[in-house]
Amino acid sequence: MVNYEEELNPEQIQVVMAEDGPILVIAGAGSGKTRTITYRVARLIESGVSPDRILLATFTNKAAREMLGRVDMLTGIDINRLWGGTFHHIGNLILRRNCRLLGYESNYSIMDSEDSRQLINACTSELGFNKIEKFPKGNVVRDVISLSGNTEDSIDQIIAGRYPYFHSHIGEIVEVASRYRIRKKELNMMDFDDLLFNLRELLVGNPAVLSEYSERFLHVLVDEYQDTNVIQAEILDLLASRHRNLMVVGDDSQSIYSFRGANFANIIRFPERYPDARIFKLETNYRSTPEILNLANMSIINNEKQFQKELRAVRPGGIRPILVPAGQVIQQANFVTQRILELIAEGIPLNEIAVLYRAHYHSMELQMELTRRGIPFEIRSGIRFFEQAHIKDVTSFMKIMVNPFDELAWKRLLMLYRNVGKVAANRIWKFVSAHTDPLSMVASDDFLKCASKTAAPGLLKFRETIENIIDSSGEKSPLEIIDIVLEGGYREYLQEKYTDIESREEDLNQLGNFSGKFDSLENFLSELALLTNIAAEEDRIYRAERDEDRVILSTIHQAKGLEWLAVFMIWCSDGMIPLARALKDPDGEEEERRLFYVAATRARDQLYFCYPMFNYARGMGNTVLSPSRFIEELAPCSLGAAERPYDQWVVNDVSNSWG
Repeated sequence: MVNYEEELNPEQIQVVMAEDGPILVIAGAGSGKTRTITYRVARLIESGVSPDRILLATFTNKAAREMLGRVDMLTGIDINRLWGGTFHHIGNLILRRNCRLLGYESNYSIMDSEDSRQLINACTSELGFNKIEKFPKGNVVRDVISLSGNTEDSIDQIIAGRYPYFHSHIGEIVEVASRYRIRKKELNMMDFDDLLFNLRELLVGNPAVLSEYSERFLHVLVDEYQDTNVIQAEILDLLASRHRNLMVVGDDSQSIYSFRGANFANIIRFPERYPDARIFKLETNYRSTPEILNLANMSIINNEKQFQKELRAVRPGGIRPILVPAGQVIQQANFVTQRILELIAEGIPLNEIAVLYRAHYHSMELQMELTRRGIPFEIRSGIRFFEQAHIKDVTSFMKIMVNPFDELAWKRLLMLYRNVGKVAANRIWKFVSAHTDPLSMVASDDFLKCASKTAAPGLLKFRETIENIIDSSGEKSPLEIIDIVLEGGYREYLQEKYTDIESREEDLNQLGNFSGKFDSLENFLSELALLTNIAAEEDRIYRAERDEDRVILSTIHQAKGLEWLAVFMIWCSDGMIPLARALKDPDGEEEERRLFYVAATRARDQLYFCYPMFNYARGMGNTVLSPSRFIEELAPCSLGAAERPYDQWVVNDVSNSWG
């Protein structure tokens, strides 16, 4: 028998011992929700509930393994009898037994994202839409179809809201989506989303199946409920419809994935769907110091749509969070790297230090400064900034301006254009490189003859872009080259190929702003090459020696659920957090504030908010930046002592801290 009183706090015991019926558990950051759920499962089994009548839904396989492992340790029962896993895993288990009712054979294949992309491309070709100029690539169409299904918005609505530049292709995209559904069934295949869509269709359209599973599952428990979409919430309601013992655990203050289809209304309106639901709150935080939690509480209280709660610390007091205004973004990077070196000297492991930011491009200058100072880092928000495909594409235009005999850059650029493959790119390269001035050969008639006629429109665009870059007005700056490339068709290329066009354009704009610090295009490219090579060599060395010991760089979205001893949050400027484009959504500011809250609650001991007071903006020169509105909300009268330039800041001077 488990001694619950010894192993749980009073808040957790209330949840674990709660009687049957619908239950909503608002679990604050660091409050031990995983522990609470597993002890609840153990208590149900101890009270006589058979494990095969318990369903435990999670969002990751790691979370499922952790919870089931703890249940095994607590009870000693065969956990294979317990239905536990991700929503998709559970969907697959039920569909394998009943998919014939939907017209599938039980040996159906599950497609990965690459399979899905290829089949959508095949459907596009079958319908003849691959010949339409600027028609979106398979991964973009896949994203539209997925979002439409997971949000229950029509394809028209998804395109209008997220991909307005494809408005003229709505009819064709709808046809591709229809063809894609037919082909999947013909091939006896389901993609990842189908495991949810088809499960709901199975339960709604087959009363006998619904009756079987809703009777089987006496208790349904779900973790991270704030991240569920419309379909997942409906599936849970259906499976719990017979006994109504549905326990959902989550934190409305950490609902930050609307861009993936998560529906904030699921958790906030749970009491409306279940008027008899009991609401419990886990507010005891085991992670952070009281000073950090005080700041987090002060921040999130400004959201109107929420369940009111107040995180309380178990740990003793520490230093208050520190605001660090820097002169420029380079000084911001200097401060963070210098303070990281001090933390290392104090004995803090590198992997206990994290730098968080709202958008991937915010880390560009910091990546360069960490590389210069030899501080190893791991990027959780994607690949290194300068190694991203769109950055390498645009810098390749710059490379052939500096070195017209750069074969790799030429071939990379040529293959960006429609109907130009490896063979054609090789022929074109041989043609231009045979002359003393390869760039001048782009204007010749023979240039177009190196590839098929179908490649001619793309090569004409390439020619126009090159001519615009090398016109008689002198050497173009990187920022000017970026503008020319985007206007010359690369923006449309990004739209066709990628689902995050706005983020990639922001990356390119920031690259252009950053390049203004160099006096020539050649020096700019040399610096990028040196830093990239240094980083690659350091990666090789540190992977061989101590793979785990690196500073973590991450977007806030990627950091959710994690914690570090020291956390730096950079670019805490209005327009960066909250991100300006996120404010276009009516609920955008509140979700951005939840992101700020998530970032703050990742820190255990030390928390730093950094922002540049000035930044170079294209067309405007140096502009003054304001601290984030979320910082202004916290303690507007206590920032005076913190408004010194970063280089005068004494980090260990606690009297200058705030919060």
